[in-house]
Amino acid sequence: MGRLLLVRGIRQLVTMRGSLAPRRGAQLRDIAIIPDAAMLIADGRIQQLGPAARIENLAETRKAEEFPIPGHVVIPGFVDSHTHLVFGPPRPDDFEQRIAGASYLDIARAGGGILSSVRAVRNAPASRLRYQARLHLRRAASFGSTTLEAKSGYGLDESAELKTLRIYRALDGELLNVVPTYLGPHATPPEFAGRPDDFIEFLTARPLPVIAKRRLARFADAYCDRGAFTLEQSRRFLSAARKLRLRIPLHASQFEDCGAVGLAIELGARSADHLEAIGPSSIDSLARSSVIATLLPASVHCLGPGRFAPARALIDAGAAVALATDFNPGTSPTLSMPFVLSLACTHMRMTPAEALAAATINGAFALGLQAETGSLEAGKWADFAVLQCTDYRELPYYAGMNLIGMTVRRGEIIHPK
Repeated sequence: MGRLLLVRGIRQLVTMRGSLAPRRGAQLRDIAIIPDAAMLIADGRIQQLGPAARIENLAETRKAEEFPIPGHVVIPGFVDSHTHLVFGPPRPDDFEQRIAGASYLDIARAGGGILSSVRAVRNAPASRLRYQARLHLRRAASFGSTTLEAKSGYGLDESAELKTLRIYRALDGELLNVVPTYLGPHATPPEFAGRPDDFIEFLTARPLPVIAKRRLARFADAYCDRGAFTLEQSRRFLSAARKLRLRIPLHASQFEDCGAVGLAIELGARSADHLEAIGPSSIDSLARSSVIATLLPASVHCLGPGRFAPARALIDAGAAVALATDFNPGTSPTLSMPFVLSLACTHMRMTPAEALAAATINGAFALGLQAETGSLEAGKWADFAVLQCTDYRELPYYAGMNLIGMTVRRGEIIHPK
């Protein structure tokens, strides 16, 4: 046995333990808190945890290095299961246009939006994009995230998409766990203007097989919505991805209930993400399926007055719900999972316990990493955040404030660093 750590002095240990499947309904509120707790960590994995009186009296603790957390709260590290990490420079022009009343689609038609980031990513050297991504990962760690999914989709040609996915591979494990997703159909690039079907054909014939063969992505995603790609176009791409053994999430019904939920269920997607525009039939379908509803309230907040996803209806119907930041330069420039929790509680009527479970263990299920992270249990990686408060509910309560005092991944402090 290598390094042995005794984490002691924990006022509240929020474990999320006991989940054999994504949490649904009342299960989302069962977050398995241990008061006055301690954890024993061996070589980056949790060996034992429980009441301090028991753990601190174990024979093994005599050889352990002490890791004191006096009177604070410990939660699992956040699993941010939907981000767009590499995009080049920020887009304050889009921000100002939205303030002046321009819609998401108006900005795109005027040459801004996704295509402005496409130009930047294609022209930027990989070293610059990698440097920017590292800065973003440090910020994510400062907000308590230990695992982060990262989509491509701002290159849209083979060279730029491969460049992005190679950056993700190089960054995985350097600070956070980085889970790469190939978002081929994000937007139709200029060279295929007016020809989205030809673009889908190009994606399935060229970059997709290369990416799968080189194992540059774990997932393949598509943007299925009004102003993006149709059901049939998304089905063609995602079906091809599934044949290549890539797992599937789906950008679904952000602006229009276009049937994307049905497609996600048909293809056995891990998650359907966004869902702001879905109606009762889609809610019922998700509740009866294994697809996780990943909700992204920060994007609704940043876009301005709009409709938040129906979290309360989804939970009450029995759907599995996750939360993520949707970090991107146009519609959600935030990596703060605590901010996402605040939005989920205040605008979507999720309880603090539901929001925390959705942002940790259900996010891990959405990425297929539930055996390794998302909860604090014996055998899992010691991925956790220390809150500078005495009650976990203070995390979403203090809106816009960061109570994360320390973030630990695999038993090593990654924030502050």
